[in-house]
Amino acid sequence: MNKAVVLLSGGLDSSTTLYHALQKGYACHCLVFDYGQRHRKEIRCAVAVARAAGCPYEIVHIGLPWKGSALLDKKVKVPEGRRLDAKDIPVTYVPARNIIFLSFAASFAEAVGAGAIFIGANAVDYSGYPDCRPEFFKAYAGVLARGLKTCVEGRTIKVRTPLIHLSKAEIVRLARRLKVPTRLTWSCYQGGRRPCGVCDSCRLRDKGFKEAGPAFGGAKVKK
Repeated sequence: MNKAVVLLSGGLDSSTTLYHALQKGYACHCLVFDYGQRHRKEIRCAVAVARAAGCPYEIVHIGLPWKGSALLDKKVKVPEGRRLDAKDIPVTYVPARNIIFLSFAASFAEAVGAGAIFIGANAVDYSGYPDCRPEFFKAYAGVLARGLKTCVEGRTIKVRTPLIHLSKAEIVRLARRLKVPTRLTWSCYQGGRRPCGVCDSCRLRDKGFKEAGPAFGGAKVKK
C-alpha cells in the first residue's frame, strides 16, 4: 500500500483531505503542528479526527517566537466581519507557515518512504493567503524535485492538493460523501467554547454549509 503524509489541523478542509487520501487507498500518517497558535483546541480536534480515521499521528512542536500574525500573538486582534472577497492579506496570515509545514512533511515522507504529501489548501473560498495558491504548490514541487535525495535518484514525492479548486460548499458535499466526522472538526480562529461566528474561518465554513443545502446543515462544529 502506498504511504502518504497528511497535514492535519483539525479543521474541515484538512479532515476532508485525510479521508480523501484514505479513500484513494493510501496508508496515511498525520502530522499535527503545535506551533504556538492562538489556542490548542484545533490540536485536540486534529487528534480526535486522526483517531476516528484509525490513522497514526505525530504532534510536531515548533516555535515561532518572532510571531508576526494574529494567530501567534494574542495582542493582535483577529479580524471580525471582514469582507470575504477582500484583496488584502489579513493579519491571520502566518509568515511562511505552509513552507515550514511542508518542509517537515517532506522530511518525514522521505524518511518513511511515503510517495505523497496531502494538504487541504483551498484557493476558492479562502482568506487570500499566498501559500494556499496553486502557483505556490507548483513552485514547491520544484523545490522538492531538486532538494530531496529521493527525487534526485528518480523517485517522487508528490504534493497533493485535492481541494485547491473546490468551493467550500463542494468541500462540505465531499466530506459528507466520504463520511468525515465533521462534528469533531474545529475551524474557528478563536479557542472558545463555541465558534465565534465572525472570523474569516467561521464565516467561510458557515457559507459552505449553507450553500451545500439543507441536507448539510447539521454537525457543523464540535461544541
